Amino acid sequence: MSATNIVWHTATVQKKERQQSNQHKSCILWFTGLSGSGKSTLANEVEKKLFELGAKTYTLDGDNVRHGLNQDLGFTDEDRVENIRRIAEVSKLFVDAGVIVLTAFISPFKQDRQVARDLVESSEFIEIYVKCSLEECERRDPKGLYEKARRGEIPHFTGISSPYEEPLNPELVIENDQLSVQQAVEQIIEYLKKEQLI
Repeated sequence: MSATNIVWHTATVQKKERQQSNQHKSCILWFTGLSGSGKSTLANEVEKKLFELGAKTYTLDGDNVRHGLNQDLGFTDEDRVENIRRIAEVSKLFVDAGVIVLTAFISPFKQDRQVARDLVESSEFIEIYVKCSLEECERRDPKGLYEKARRGEIPHFTGISSPYEEPLNPELVIENDQLSVQQAVEQIIEYLKKEQLI
């Protein structure tokens, strides 16, 4: 149930002023893809490069967020929707703060990613599809999750017993089973420069 006796408080310092102070635009870099596709690794390396360039950044990682903000959520479809809704709202606050926020979440459902996109201006949401075949993700299996999912020990596992809906029109597709991490980072940084976000 939503609270009714609340009023939005307009901040004295506005987003544009924060962006001017930071000397770059703020935006959401939304990394989506299967478990094991390399989202977190790539997001962290992109953040490192942006930080070296002087940008104000923060990375929200799926597992890390589930240790705190979303520790009450499981992995049913309903919980996944709520997980992404909360992350989208937090990401919107980072954008308002003038920060480049990087999110590394499977975010398997198109509708949820659209909800996140609709929270900010069109130029402020960059969907990055970290594309990697299921076979390669299973081969990597850095956390041993696919093996458990195949044995039926993990229900609602994306790509095995729960669907992953590929992005139709992402701003970037990173073929992460064909590129080195450095090549992928360069592709993203070049996009941000081209769009005059940094």
